[in-house]
Amino acid sequence: MEDVATASAIGGAGPAKALAARMNAGLVGHGNLVERLMIALLTGGHVLIEGAPGLAKTRSVRRLSEGLECSFARIQCTPDLMPSDVTGTQIYRQDGGRMDFLPGPIFHNLVLVDEINRAPPKVQSALLEAMGEGQVTTGGETRALPDPFMVIATQNPLEQEGTYPLPEAQLDRFLMHVMLDLPGDEDELAILDLVETELRTHGGHDSFVLDRAALAGMKEEVLQVHLSRALRQYIVALVMATRRPVEGLDVTGRIRHAVSPRGTLSLASSARARAWLHGRDYAIPEDVAALAPDVLCHRMAPTWRAQAGGETSRSIFAEVLAGVAPL
Repeated sequence: MEDVATASAIGGAGPAKALAARMNAGLVGHGNLVERLMIALLTGGHVLIEGAPGLAKTRSVRRLSEGLECSFARIQCTPDLMPSDVTGTQIYRQDGGRMDFLPGPIFHNLVLVDEINRAPPKVQSALLEAMGEGQVTTGGETRALPDPFMVIATQNPLEQEGTYPLPEAQLDRFLMHVMLDLPGDEDELAILDLVETELRTHGGHDSFVLDRAALAGMKEEVLQVHLSRALRQYIVALVMATRRPVEGLDVTGRIRHAVSPRGTLSLASSARARAWLHGRDYAIPEDVAALAPDVLCHRMAPTWRAQAGGETSRSIFAEVLAGVAPL
């Protein structure tokens, strides 16, 4: 379907494009990642980035934080990390004879959780409440997190010793799970040129910063993007194909955990945001198909037999995407 721009209906896309351009200027070969980070920002979602060391996962998050009017914190996960290291702790003020709460790094607008699979289960549980409810309960009191609030987590797929794989409930809190591949020859050379240029210019950055009021306005515009009845049915059909056989397609025997309703909602909101970023006030099937693997695959789990045969949730979902046509 032709991508028809409706610039008059999409008034706030300019600042969003400026922020995306600022991020792309400091990254090479990560156009898809930048788009998905922008979509998460516009929908209030969280992102899990998975890739080998040295693929600019942390750099991409820093580029985003530098272009936003927000507070930023980084949490480096280790096996000895405690929940209070993330949420905060009560401290005794001897001068006043009282207990005060010292907020942890989770009380920032943008939080980078580096190597999240190295965090022990108790820390992952604390993150679960923060990401799912936008609040933290500590010391018997529930405290609201700032608005906007966004978690971007990274994990390294190469090392499995000393790690704690994220449970399905934690994975389901992420709007998207983005997989990064190693760059090719041209991108590798471009990375070398970019880093050398930054060293010579002492890392000068674009001064553009997106303020909170503009971000709030963009989020409101994204909510107005139209999802047709047929497109909604297409989203539901993709999700249902992971739960039961459909005409000419049956992958359910290889799936032990199908996509939840949160996956349906996440794909719909992501499609709206992608359409808005592309200058449209309506979403099209290409928006859904482009985002479905990153939005849905981490919400489904293959059976042990399928895994033993070398299959992954993405390889199984590729069959679903090919076998379910837009209505």
